Amino acid sequence: MNGQPHHLDRSILRRQLLALREAHAAEAEFVWASAALGRSLADAVLGLAPDCVGGYWPMRGEFNPWVIWPALASLPRLRRALPWATRTPREMRYRLWEGGEPKLRDDYGIPASEGEPVEPDVLLVPCLGFTRTGWRLGYGGGFFDRYLMACPRAIAIGVAWSWAELPLEQFEPQPHDRPLSMIVTEQGVVMG
Repeated sequence: MNGQPHHLDRSILRRQLLALREAHAAEAEFVWASAALGRSLADAVLGLAPDCVGGYWPMRGEFNPWVIWPALASLPRLRRALPWATRTPREMRYRLWEGGEPKLRDDYGIPASEGEPVEPDVLLVPCLGFTRTGWRLGYGGGFFDRYLMACPRAIAIGVAWSWAELPLEQFEPQPHDRPLSMIVTEQGVVMG
């Protein structure tokens, strides 16, 4: 090799990490890892004392961020929201959510809320992969990156499995990528 780092192909990496995450969700260790991630995430959110948490509806082996809601009871006026993505314009916003399985789907078929629009001060962002310097590999749509560009005051917490950490020298951020404020795994806060 010429001494230059070999950067990973994002589309191949996404497929590999998604397959690993779906396999992980079927393993016995998943229950333990989910409980540990829930404790770490609840502690991180409590430390920020937000007014509104923007999360996501878990799919395909993603951690369910809403299991932490009872642990946030000391923040009695805390509200929660789910994203709503549209094709035209290609953007994502948040809508208040009261809990329970969402009845609506956004333009991409992802469960969403019919509540009023809101700008959460803390976002829980699912990660397929991540680096310890705050970069995230998602599904490739760029929705979270565009949202963070439009709402730079939001504190973005990456929610990830520790085994999905990517070597920094092999992951090159793209110009449109926005770094996360913090990353939490089942091993605790790994960045932030």
